[in-house]
Amino acid sequence: MTRVFLPLDTFAVACGADEIAEELTREAGARGLDVEIVRTGSRGMAWLEPLLEVETGEGRIGYGPVEPGEIAALLDAGVLDGAAHERGIGRVEEHPFLQGQTRLTFARCGVIDPLSLDSYRAHGGLAGLERAAQMEPLAVVAEITDSGLRGRGGAGFPTGIKWKTVAEASADRKYIVANADEGDSGTFADRMIMEGDPFALIEGMAIAGLATGATKGFVYLRSEYPVAIRVLTEAVERARAGGVLGPSVLGSPHAFDIEVRVGAGAYVCGEETSLLESLEGRRGQVRAKPPLPAIKGLFGRPTVINNVVTLASVPAVMADVGRYKSLGFGRSRGTMPLQIAGNVRYGGLYEAPFGITLGQIVDRIGGGTASGRPVKAVQVGGPLGAYFPRELFDTPFDYESFAGRDGLIGHAGIVVFDDTADMARQARFAFEFCAVESCGKCTPCRVGAVRGREAMDKLIAGERPAANLELVEDLCNTMKFGSLCALGGFTPYPVMSAITHFPEDFGRPPMSEAAE
Repeated sequence: MTRVFLPLDTFAVACGADEIAEELTREAGARGLDVEIVRTGSRGMAWLEPLLEVETGEGRIGYGPVEPGEIAALLDAGVLDGAAHERGIGRVEEHPFLQGQTRLTFARCGVIDPLSLDSYRAHGGLAGLERAAQMEPLAVVAEITDSGLRGRGGAGFPTGIKWKTVAEASADRKYIVANADEGDSGTFADRMIMEGDPFALIEGMAIAGLATGATKGFVYLRSEYPVAIRVLTEAVERARAGGVLGPSVLGSPHAFDIEVRVGAGAYVCGEETSLLESLEGRRGQVRAKPPLPAIKGLFGRPTVINNVVTLASVPAVMADVGRYKSLGFGRSRGTMPLQIAGNVRYGGLYEAPFGITLGQIVDRIGGGTASGRPVKAVQVGGPLGAYFPRELFDTPFDYESFAGRDGLIGHAGIVVFDDTADMARQARFAFEFCAVESCGKCTPCRVGAVRGREAMDKLIAGERPAANLELVEDLCNTMKFGSLCALGGFTPYPVMSAITHFPEDFGRPPMSEAAE
């Protein structure tokens, strides 16, 4: 029997992977070929999807991108034997895009059947949970703290501190909530984990439960991810049947279970307190802090809220704390899944330790622009992230370095723009995005975004540019310091970075000329 691996990941499905699987099944049956099709997650090389891999004596040989209607020709060419072909990329593990990575959190994505608990175990899964189940809860918290793991959802808050607060809180119930409301443009790491290695998220949540005394977990998953919803829901059921979840986690005295909840598509529900409001059945609006969710969160109980990548990183941390801690840069420890998108030649997910420079990510890993034109700007951190010009490409990719240059890493979405981009219109888009997505709870965000969009329209039209630019800057200052949450508070980042680094797009002379 020949094993063929084909992703079920949204990257591949959007490009016809399901149709290709059906086509391969039909062709193999008609030709009397004994073929087993294993649907995997994605390796993260988006430009090669759908990537078809064939198991041979020399390893897994890849062919991509494969399109519907090509299977018959591929079979005629002998790809089931690993034959050379114009779509061939050789041994997948030796591809330059993969060889340069340090895959910890995403080590199994694209490699295993995401719904096979046996495959998960065979590739190192559950080692962290088995170890945690034999430790005292606060000892687990101490190891997470010592590892330096920080929240991968945007704020970079130390995970161990959050867990310790919940662990030491006194309550009849505690909760673990996975924030899977991945709404930033150019981000897809959470989705890739849930579609390609859902047991990593489940294991991470279970470890968090054991460490803090929580017995129930919720995954708040965005409705725009139908494949992730299906795969994760099935994985939870299989984890429960396999004794990973339930009244006795892996035979231990600890109980922990998970429920998947689907949100209605509000961007603001990526903010943790808005998410809690939605989980409790109310409109997704920001809560004032304090109290913090770690003290009074879901249903008024102590709650750990971490994003998917944070929780999915926990099993690797618990399996080998020393290795995880040894990777990184400064106070940013471990690895980060970089999501490279926009006008870029090699878009996809690249996991590497903190410390790589922005220029290396864009030029060496991403290969520059897909259009072949010069890179003008890179936005890091989603639609609320700052725009960095080439002059800042020496910035190390870590929390403190970006903050020192008025930027933010966020969820590590990296969107590339070439020299045709109009940064004044990009600044306008930031205000428009905020105006559409605002929950309306606070005035600086609700009103400021609308007034900012109006001022940008006037500025772009050439109406009183100096006065309107001054108004925009004043609105940004008000939103940054007066908004209740990061939606309004971070909108000034893209606006002010565009004004600062690309003044010529706002009717001002370039900074080099202004200096003269």
